Amino acid sequence: MSEHLHNVARLAAGFAAPLGAEECAFCCGILHDLGKYSEAFRHRILDNGPRVDHSTAGAQTLCDEMKNGLARLMAYCIAGHHSGLPDGGTASDTAAAPTLMGRLKKAVPDYSDGLQELSIPPVLPKNPPPLSVVNGGFTMAFFTRMLYSCLVDADFLDTEAFMADRPPQREMGEPLPDLWQKLSQHLQTFYPPKNPLNQKRCGILDDCQRAAEEAPGLFSLTVPTGGGKTLSSLAFALKHAIKHGLQRVVYVIPYTSIIEQTAQVFRDILGDENVLEHHSNVCFRQEEEDEVTAAELASENWDAPVVITTNVQFFESLFSNRSSRCRKLHNIARSVIIFDEAQMLPRDYLLPCVGAITELCVNCGCTAVLCTATQPALDPFFPASCRPREICQNTDALYQFFRRTQLLSIGERTDAQLAAELTETPQVLCIVNSRVQAQTLYQLLPPEGRFHLSTLLYPSHRKRILKAIRNRLKDGLSCRVVSTSLIEAGVDVDFPLVYRSEAGLDSDIQAAGRCNREGKRPLEESLVKLFIPEERYRKHLPSALRTPLEVARLVAARQEDLASPQAIHDYFSQLFYLQRPMLDRKEILPSFERGARNLLFPFAQIAAEFHLIESPTQTVLIPLEEEAAQLSEDLQLGFFSRERLRKAGLYSVNIYQNQFRALWDSGRLEQLTEGLYLLNDLDCYSEEMGLTANVEAGDALFA
Repeated sequence: MSEHLHNVARLAAGFAAPLGAEECAFCCGILHDLGKYSEAFRHRILDNGPRVDHSTAGAQTLCDEMKNGLARLMAYCIAGHHSGLPDGGTASDTAAAPTLMGRLKKAVPDYSDGLQELSIPPVLPKNPPPLSVVNGGFTMAFFTRMLYSCLVDADFLDTEAFMADRPPQREMGEPLPDLWQKLSQHLQTFYPPKNPLNQKRCGILDDCQRAAEEAPGLFSLTVPTGGGKTLSSLAFALKHAIKHGLQRVVYVIPYTSIIEQTAQVFRDILGDENVLEHHSNVCFRQEEEDEVTAAELASENWDAPVVITTNVQFFESLFSNRSSRCRKLHNIARSVIIFDEAQMLPRDYLLPCVGAITELCVNCGCTAVLCTATQPALDPFFPASCRPREICQNTDALYQFFRRTQLLSIGERTDAQLAAELTETPQVLCIVNSRVQAQTLYQLLPPEGRFHLSTLLYPSHRKRILKAIRNRLKDGLSCRVVSTSLIEAGVDVDFPLVYRSEAGLDSDIQAAGRCNREGKRPLEESLVKLFIPEERYRKHLPSALRTPLEVARLVAARQEDLASPQAIHDYFSQLFYLQRPMLDRKEILPSFERGARNLLFPFAQIAAEFHLIESPTQTVLIPLEEEAAQLSEDLQLGFFSRERLRKAGLYSVNIYQNQFRALWDSGRLEQLTEGLYLLNDLDCYSEEMGLTANVEAGDALFA
């Protein structure tokens, strides 16, 4: 026991060094398993006795010995190192309550042998961590979660090392200076630039390398589509990290489709072993019985030089209370964090996310970069001490140079009118707001070269369709695509003409990124036509889409060029002003502030409520392809595993409750596990339209 506690303490202290909290982490490590010194726990180990609460003892001892606020923050970590950070509760909680206040009153088996062996008072922290209190209770709660991460990762690693009989080291990849050498060699191929386009791209790259010398903190990188921001931002990140002794680079990206593209670019330059891709669709092993890979181990605590992940994985981990999700957090400290497509930061949780970015920069030694072509006017939400510094020196000139399309409002269009106009152009993309309209328009187009894309097609199927689309575009063949907004999520396609159902200005500009993407056509011939759909589609538009649309109309009335940096700033400023009450929809920041006085924070409650994707959907596995059919057989036999469930996501469709009910009531679904169902009638899945329903209730829902 003593060996384990001191091992964990030393590891945790090392992890907490970027926070200046080594003493706190060491103390947590020594005390976290204090309850294992009881006779009851010996009986549990030697005689397979009943489970014993061994976490509460250390928390109680800490609060008895220190009797201050810092002790309470550390007590959360110790009490929750297995079960998760608890809610603070209230002073009136009884010993039966699962809160921290309840746990501190709980009777636990005698552990006095541990107090004598460990000599507790000398390990108590003598100096408080050097926190800059930016957001009151939020700062204290954020620090607690980072300290918790140090403790639980150290505990995991030492236990794993003991079981494997080896030291607790499992780093993935090469040192950052080696990666910079690889990237630098690749970048040399761009110099000297051979044409005006490459001159501008090299100018952006030069700006990024110049800014890398600046002090750590918060930056913005505003680069138009085609400006090469992926490699330029990586150059900034690696050079800045080496200059300031930061430990890794983390890319946070809204969609898996962008992640896969970015990860492949980075692997080609830096090598597979240096890039960790971590999101729900990643499968680290081909078969369950295969040996655990270095990447799979690194995904548990992000111990890799370059990590690429999603907004969901990143922010939900930062607001989680579970050890399995929080153990990676300390490895975010002293990192360069690139938020790609920063305009896609989750709107309903924008203020808590901005608060988290602020804490990472101010108290965790990070540098963060808000990277996008459409900078979302976030300056007012950051404190004065942490305002973003723009990396590019002349964003207005860059916009004018890289401008490739014109946005043109064309008024209302019926489906029939749209179909007629789309038919007149051999290669055209039409983006609509609903899956119903996407299916309707698709059926009105000539069969040759038409494509339909929506989330009613499972991801692997969509990938095949996109490949066919790119091939036809490349070969100059007819290619008419009707899609929902999913195609705006960084999908690399290039159409001469795009139609977009009116939406928020950020969506309009994302749609424009699919038009004349390579810049090979004249500006005046590369149109993005914004249309108003039929009333039947408009009347059911949810407020989350309606408000951005209305703000875009207001901006259009006063801005001549809708895609200009001025129009974008105007749009986001107005949108955030109107949506201010909804930018922290779950009132997460006020929840932490209410607990600030007594340091009683609702960790478990916030973790249960903080979900970036909250659509009430059910997942349906489509067993059409060979691998999907094998997965369905395995799952039907009860062979569940993380890898199988991840692979199932590649062949699954998420559907809303009314659609789910139509299929379930008609007997076309079989439940595999909670939230996952098998489609047992493949006539309900179309190669062209995706998941449909041939029952009366379903026809109206899916038509």
